[in-house]
Amino acid sequence: MTVLFCFFFVINLIAFTSIGYDKYLAKNHKKRISERTLLSFIFLGGTIGSGLAMIIFRHKTSKKSYLWKFWLLATLQIALLYLCFNFGILSDKTLI
Repeated sequence: MTVLFCFFFVINLIAFTSIGYDKYLAKNHKKRISERTLLSFIFLGGTIGSGLAMIIFRHKTSKKSYLWKFWLLATLQIALLYLCFNFGILSDKTLI
């Protein structure tokens, strides 16, 4: 369980940092981080880090296509967690 926690901590930290860095690159008219890369971090579990970074840095919040993809991935992750807990793949006992 510790490995899983560390993985999610690191992936959220990377996602948060990459959104902030992309905002910095956008302000300075430099080559940007691709949306595919940013969405890959979300897919891997960096939803919370990306979401916080989008709010704090006010980045990618007005681009509708990105927001649709972000919320689609977040909804799929919530549904997957719900199914895992409901069908016993993950239970309270495995998380302790």
